[in-house]
Amino acid sequence: MVTSKRAPRSRPWRSSSALPLRPAKAWQSTRDTETGRIALALPSPTTPGGRFRPKAFSGEVVPFRTTAFREGHDRIGVHVRLYSPSGDESLHRLSALNDGFDRWATLIAPTEQGVWRFRFEAFADDFATWEHAADLKIAAGVDAALMREIGAQLFDRAVAERSRPVAQRRVLTDAAARLRDIGVSDADALEIVRDPAIAEFFAQRPLASLVTIGELQELLVERERAGVGAWYEFFPRSEGARRLKDGTVKSGTFRTAAKRLPGVAAMGFEVLYLPPIHPIGRLNRKGRNNTLDAQPGDPGSPWAIGTTEGGHDTVHPELGTLADFRAFVRAAGALGIEVALDLALQAAPDHPWVAEHPEWFTTLPDGSIAYAENPPKKYQDIYPVNFDNDPEGIKAEVLRVVRLWISQGVKTFRVDNPHTKPLQFWEWLIATVNAEDPDVVFLAEAFTRPAPMQALAMAGFQQSYSYFTWRNTKAELEEFLGWIANDTADFMRPNLFVNTPDILTEYLQFGGRPGYKVRAAIAATASPLYGVYAGYELYENVARPGSEENIDNEKFEYKFRDWGGAVDRGESLAPYLTRLNEIRREHPALRQRRNFSAHWSDDDAILVYSKHLAADVSPTGRSDTIIVVANVDPHSVRQTMVHLDTRIWGVRPGDAFEVEDLVTGDHWTWSDHNFVRLDAFHEPVHILHVKES
Repeated sequence: MVTSKRAPRSRPWRSSSALPLRPAKAWQSTRDTETGRIALALPSPTTPGGRFRPKAFSGEVVPFRTTAFREGHDRIGVHVRLYSPSGDESLHRLSALNDGFDRWATLIAPTEQGVWRFRFEAFADDFATWEHAADLKIAAGVDAALMREIGAQLFDRAVAERSRPVAQRRVLTDAAARLRDIGVSDADALEIVRDPAIAEFFAQRPLASLVTIGELQELLVERERAGVGAWYEFFPRSEGARRLKDGTVKSGTFRTAAKRLPGVAAMGFEVLYLPPIHPIGRLNRKGRNNTLDAQPGDPGSPWAIGTTEGGHDTVHPELGTLADFRAFVRAAGALGIEVALDLALQAAPDHPWVAEHPEWFTTLPDGSIAYAENPPKKYQDIYPVNFDNDPEGIKAEVLRVVRLWISQGVKTFRVDNPHTKPLQFWEWLIATVNAEDPDVVFLAEAFTRPAPMQALAMAGFQQSYSYFTWRNTKAELEEFLGWIANDTADFMRPNLFVNTPDILTEYLQFGGRPGYKVRAAIAATASPLYGVYAGYELYENVARPGSEENIDNEKFEYKFRDWGGAVDRGESLAPYLTRLNEIRREHPALRQRRNFSAHWSDDDAILVYSKHLAADVSPTGRSDTIIVVANVDPHSVRQTMVHLDTRIWGVRPGDAFEVEDLVTGDHWTWSDHNFVRLDAFHEPVHILHVKES
């Protein structure tokens, strides 16, 4: 039983390595060295440079790791001491990874939201040192009497610890006496050395000396939705839009869009992201397919925010009112869906900011205001904000806008192109908002270079778009998925959107329906965060020539879709997406992001990976293992051998185990080497659940 200084109603963590709580009595070193008596280095979780806190979400299984070693061959042990935000203190033992790099680790799932503190403690493990030496020497008949006396003295020390349970002290008292008894043979003494019960006593309560205490570190634990969620994106103006008899279109509203919410909920999506819902500029409005000559009735791009009706703090009048928006948010919440709102810090030429605060923009030598560019793309309908002319004024206005939408029920913001704004600004804004409401989540739409993308995550963004859409081959996916599960996992949470209004990759353009299945299955199983833009389930795959965007793009026009009819005709991916989201809800291993393990196949188009969650860190108290085998070539039938490291989920190599395909319901008996046949035109992906024996 784990004791603590405070007794919360339940433990704010899950772990199998917890120990009885004891204070650390540090070995007193001189103050003229940086190194403690036992070397401790490279603690993690951490961030590059250590300037920002590493982070996790509630229930995320976090590897706590450090490097620890000492001179010679004597054994050491390592603990991590955790302090929860509410004051619970706990002690956890690390295991040696035996990787040749003196790394030690344990897995802990913090569940309490807030700032956790932790520190590593290394110590000379006197029992382990004696056990190792005594096992060798007594068996060899070398210094047996000496080793027996050393062991007896160690047991005497343990018995003197008043905190040690009485039953243990009785056993150790008897063991010490037997080691000293000359009538007890060395063979019998060796049984004491090898007694697993005694070893467990000292694993739980080690005899520690030369204790070295590492520096106090911090870990920010955020709410679960910051790291787990199935996202869906739709344009509310398209949901319920009607073409009138005269050929014009009447926009959908929040009220008509609310009729689509049950369909989104039925597919199992948990977050609904809305593109900007504000008035759309009329000056330089874009027409269909991003043309410069908008025609009467063209609705314009929602990202060209602001006109005479208002700006970022206003709802587009064709969508309804603020009251209608609040009703929409409530209706979504009643179905278990959280609404995410776009935060795009830019302005249409007729945005009120342009007239009231021209200093917030860049004025060119000819007196005109610079519009946005991302060569070769040009955005004549958008003025980017210049953050340097009046930074305090801009900060105050953006904070006011964010607070307004929080007051309307919004807890999540998808931020448009944050890498085109100062990093310092985002660090300030997110810290300010989260200090007031730690539940607010910011997603960075930052398709940019690794350095700024990762810097945005460290500066506070809870989620980020990523390079996933362009990682399509087996080799690319193995590298990418391993990278997000390991290299950046302490600070960055990629949201694996399969498509966006801006992105229709060649893989989807030419991969047909199998390609859509493959991408959705990998995104939904490889990451606890993934997203789908509306139309994906209808296989909308026709691009504007020479681009990676849908033709007749919804950014510039209304879309009319027959959701129900497509399902009835068997022409919708919605049933498959529904099943994927059911699998995610039923299997907690898929709601983790650091447990990705790549395996092997003999075919360069067959991707194999697993996600395992041990029982002691699982919210269900039961282990959970998923194996995914995907044919990433959507134009072929592939058959090959796959090779698994079954030790990851506790099965010895060569032993058989049962699996169930969670998509088809098929059952097979597998081992570490298995034949697979994946027909891209039937079922291109196995999602296998390993049955508990």
